[in-house]
Amino acid sequence: METLPHVREAEISLSEDELNLLRDNYRSEGAKPRPQTRFNYAWALVRSRTRPDQEEGLQLLHQMYSELPSRRRECLYYLALGEYKLQNYKNARKYNQTLLEHEPHNSQALELERIINRKIKREGFVGMAILFVTVLTVGLVTAVVVKRRQPTST
Repeated sequence: METLPHVREAEISLSEDELNLLRDNYRSEGAKPRPQTRFNYAWALVRSRTRPDQEEGLQLLHQMYSELPSRRRECLYYLALGEYKLQNYKNARKYNQTLLEHEPHNSQALELERIINRKIKREGFVGMAILFVTVLTVGLVTAVVVKRRQPTST
């Protein structure tokens, strides 16, 4: 069983020349590129710095997942990585959990699960802090407005 890359590898973008080489290989194979060519290109796109490339990479991985049952294991992990990179943490968790259902001891998927859960928890804390500050600000503004409308006693 081949090992999967660690999460940090998704953050390492290929050079423009490397991406173009994979793109050219993918296109040169016509309407039905070989699975490995498609997969290499999809992974390169997911690792790209641009969101449209990343989304295209996820789209290719989705197609491969549907069309190639023999590649589903790795597609699930790479879909989880791609969704994580796009900050779609719920989708990332869904794909990763599906992989863990089949491979509960997969160290890379377990690492990704911890990282996703940490991000979700951190976003929850940030959301709560924003809500708290908003409520506090509205309360202060309301208090100032009410105080200004009260007649002064002389």
